[in-house]
Amino acid sequence: MKQLVECVPNFSEGRRPDVIQDIVNEIQSVPGVRVLDQEMDKDHNRAVVTFIGEPEPVKQAAFLAIAKAAELIDMEKHKGEHPRLGATDVVPFVPISGVTMEDCIRLAVELGEQVGEKLQIPVYLYEEAATREDRRNLATIRKGEYEGLKKEIATNPDRQPDFGPAKMHSTAGAVVIGARFPLIAYNVYLGTKDLTIAKKIAAAIRYSSGGFRYVKALGFEIKERGIVQVSINLVNYLGTPMYRVFEAIKDEAARYGVPVISSEIVGLTPVDALLDVAEYYLQLENFKKEQVLEKRLLDWEQDTRSSVSDFIDEVASSSPAPGGGSVAALVGSLGAALSSMVCNLTIGKKKYAQYESELKEILESSEQLRKELEDLIIKDQESFNQVMSAYKLPKNTAPDQRRQKEIFQEALKRACLVPLEVMEKTAQILEISQILAVKGNQNAISDVATAVQIAGAASESAWYNVKINMKSIEDQNFVADAKQRGLIVRYKVQALVEDIVQMLEEKF
Repeated sequence: MKQLVECVPNFSEGRRPDVIQDIVNEIQSVPGVRVLDQEMDKDHNRAVVTFIGEPEPVKQAAFLAIAKAAELIDMEKHKGEHPRLGATDVVPFVPISGVTMEDCIRLAVELGEQVGEKLQIPVYLYEEAATREDRRNLATIRKGEYEGLKKEIATNPDRQPDFGPAKMHSTAGAVVIGARFPLIAYNVYLGTKDLTIAKKIAAAIRYSSGGFRYVKALGFEIKERGIVQVSINLVNYLGTPMYRVFEAIKDEAARYGVPVISSEIVGLTPVDALLDVAEYYLQLENFKKEQVLEKRLLDWEQDTRSSVSDFIDEVASSSPAPGGGSVAALVGSLGAALSSMVCNLTIGKKKYAQYESELKEILESSEQLRKELEDLIIKDQESFNQVMSAYKLPKNTAPDQRRQKEIFQEALKRACLVPLEVMEKTAQILEISQILAVKGNQNAISDVATAVQIAGAASESAWYNVKINMKSIEDQNFVADAKQRGLIVRYKVQALVEDIVQMLEEKF
């Protein structure tokens, strides 16, 4: 399963789209990171950006976004309805697939340390990453907002940051970084100008004042529309469903003779949260999310994409990826699969009982190699896409050109290292085949021969993909190391293939 982390930074700017676009451009400059959504609110003077990717690229993108926000947003001039501490107010990491909450906590701590040291911005850790129980709640850290923290940060021990200096950054203020469960930002609009009513309803539903366990809520005035809003964060939609909160707000509003005009979701939301709402209001019996057409289509599409036929069609298309590197990894994984098959055809046979213990260990190694090579099929394609993304970065100014060159060169190095890994793993398959040629089931000797030939071909094919990327890499130390590493494996593979083929010829 691919590792995916979501990051949802909130920035203290909702009135200058060009500023948020500059921040988004920084995020998008990191290969492998995709921006899914961006929202701006003029009244709150706040923007929310959602992006996703593998852990390390996401952490890098978050750092660049914080640095750019510090450059473009001045907290001394910022005014808005929403509580805030800094230019980048809060940065949560959310586990999506193939990662744990502990992985996200590690990202939060590493990013916090980096921001505190390199940008000299005070950092507070919250939610699952909190170092103190009283800092799990974001509202506690934000008490007094930017102005209040500015007065106390240097003198109040309880307000010392987890990382960075004990003083506010001159423009960026402070930042809160953490790890959390998927959150739903949900607003309900009331047909009144009376802010007191919105605040009373918010107090009735939020956990800190006796309301729902997983609800945070505040009341705001929306001056542009002449109404008020109950702004809600649902921090666990499974523990407190959205419909339950909405019904409670309706009941509370009715007490004051106020109608609910509408509601909105800010940013992205899990589909399961909306299905809960549909099931509740439609009073559906025995409803399953598998009945949702789009979900079935998505499942079908994912199954289809995993088929060999679809992969071959994609290779044959005009798209340059997947290409030779991915094909080399696929062929190598088939060599490992054949080795596993020969092990399985040997283990349990009386004739080969003396080798059983050894072959069980070999089978475990072969299966591990197969999985690793399957992962490299995707990684090779992703590394190529990262090279292309880096190549297309802006080159309008001298700083743009320097940044583009740096990112492009790093992407080329990653694209070089993936086929090197393929070479090394195919060499390990050949070492396994060498043992199986002697101790494996002799009725499957042709399968051993096939594994040898395709592992050798996979290694040689991967070598050409290493060479093509080395041509454009300017770091000659890296090129020299990669070339030496590749040639050592190449000569080893050639010797193994020759030796095993000679051995096998005598068996036919």
